[in-house]
Amino acid sequence: MKKRIVIALGGNALGNTLKEQKIAAIQTAGVIADLVEEGHDIVITHGNGPQIGMIHNAMVEYNKKLDADLFPLSISVGMSQAYIGYDLQNALKESLADRNITKNIATIVTQIVVDANDPAFDNPSKPIGQFMTEAEALKLQDKGIAVMEDAGRGYRVAVPSPQPKEVVEINTILSLLEDNQVVIAGGGGGIPVVRTGNHLEPIDAVIDKDFVSSLIAQEIDADLLVILTAVEKVCLNFLQPNMEDLDSMTIIDAKRYISEGHFLPGSMLPKMQAALEFTSSDKKRSTLITLLNKAKDGFNGKTGTLIKNQQ
Repeated sequence: MKKRIVIALGGNALGNTLKEQKIAAIQTAGVIADLVEEGHDIVITHGNGPQIGMIHNAMVEYNKKLDADLFPLSISVGMSQAYIGYDLQNALKESLADRNITKNIATIVTQIVVDANDPAFDNPSKPIGQFMTEAEALKLQDKGIAVMEDAGRGYRVAVPSPQPKEVVEINTILSLLEDNQVVIAGGGGGIPVVRTGNHLEPIDAVIDKDFVSSLIAQEIDADLLVILTAVEKVCLNFLQPNMEDLDSMTIIDAKRYISEGHFLPGSMLPKMQAALEFTSSDKKRSTLITLLNKAKDGFNGKTGTLIKNQQ
């Protein structure tokens, strides 16, 4: 049965360097092509953690050499959307052509409206850019730059992460889907903007891409949200001797597991919260969380964790 699916690619799906991203895009394209070949409508979203770090560092050097105005984060996010989309759409178009499938693929530079009074602006909590040692992080902290420890992997710069309220380009995304095209949108969580009348003002923040993926999935009336990440299944007691893989759960289960503190902030927690938000929005909707190279098996019910609205 044909379904409308949003596929949210984690950072592991895109690599950490120019060369790694090119290779990762080819591998990712093969996975997505499997679902396109089965006739489903597809919207692709993606993270941009390593890429936004590279772009930001390049812009800092540009600023130093030319004494130019410092690039705001919003412009760097837009640049990352186009750069990642360029690699993904070309790799996917080639993968589909190899299967004798002709399909138009479009990358949409996507803006996301947030509330200027969101309490997140008083508490930077989203890690971005490269990992640092504790000593490096403390030096930045002394300069007034917010830093945070990221899921046991090291320290990173922390920026506000407000909740997404509106996808500015949603009608464009819907029009392309109705025209039977594959759409790449909401990259890196979108460009955060504040709406004042008809004016959209960019604001320095990073929206969690899983929450944006959930919002896009709701607004296009998707049947399934697929969150591709670094683990095959969601686990309870992660990395503990009593670790337990989950094949499926209901929204009631998901709420209980979240309240029990099973999922780390900045890692599985936002994925579970986004899955819960989307799955709870309509009885027909569900969310699959699994590895990139297990996406087809997950879609066919062979692996992954499925979050369902009902028993």
